[in-house]
Amino acid sequence: MDILATFGLFVGSLIANTLASLAGGGAGLLQLPLLLFLGLTFSIALATHKVASVALGLGAALKHWRSGNLDPALTLYVVLAGAAGVITGANLILFVPGPLAEALLGALIIALGLYSRMRKSLGQDADPKHRDTLGLVVGCIGLSVIGILNGSLTAGTGLFVTLFLVRWFGLDYKQAVALTLVSVGIFWNGLGAITLAVAGADIYWPWIPALLVGSLLGGYLGAYMADKYSNQLIKVAFEWLTFAIGLKLLWSAW
Repeated sequence: MDILATFGLFVGSLIANTLASLAGGGAGLLQLPLLLFLGLTFSIALATHKVASVALGLGAALKHWRSGNLDPALTLYVVLAGAAGVITGANLILFVPGPLAEALLGALIIALGLYSRMRKSLGQDADPKHRDTLGLVVGCIGLSVIGILNGSLTAGTGLFVTLFLVRWFGLDYKQAVALTLVSVGIFWNGLGAITLAVAGADIYWPWIPALLVGSLLGGYLGAYMADKYSNQLIKVAFEWLTFAIGLKLLWSAW
C-alpha cells in the first residue's frame, strides 16, 4: 500500500472504532466495507477486521477499567457465555448465503434501535436484575445466540450485546457499552479471528498495523467520550448507529 492508501485505512478505522466505542458496537459498518472496497475477499476481510477489532477492545478497556465501569465477574460470564456461539458462527459463515444473512441482520438491528427509541428511560439508570441461577442460564442462552451472529457476521452484533445487557441484566448504557467492548472486542472477536484462520480464511497482515493503530486510538477515544457524557447521549448514539448499520446491511443485501 502507498502512504495515501495507508492513511485512508487508518482514518477509516479511527472513525469506525470511535463510533463503535461510544455506542457499544458497529465498527464493521465502515471498516469491513473499506477492506472489501480495497480488494479483499469477504472471508479475508472478515478475519482481518476481527484481528483489528481486538485493539478496539483493548483501547476501550484501558479507559473503562480506570473509570470503574467494568464488573470483572460479569465480564468473564459474558465472554464464556458467547464463546461457543462465536466458534459455531465463524464456521457457519463459510456456508451461509451472504445477502440473506445481511438482510435479516439489518432488519433485526433496526428493530433494536426502534425498541430503544420507544423506551425513553431504557438504560438511563442501573437496575440490577436476573442475577439468580435461572436468570444467568437464560442470559447465557441469549448471549450464545448473539455469539453465533458475531462469529458469522461482523457488522453490528456488538449492539445486540449492549442492548441485551441493558434489558436483561439491568445495566445502564455506560456499563453495558464498557462490558460489550471488552468481552466482544477483545475475546469474542479474537476467538472469531482464530476460528476463521483455522477454518481456512487468511488474514491480510500488511494492513493490520494501520488498522490496529486506528482501532486502539478509536477505542480509547470513544470510551473517553462515553465516560464523560451522559447515558442519554450514549443512548442516542446507539440508536442512530443501529439505524445506519441496519439500512447499510439492507442496501447491501438488495
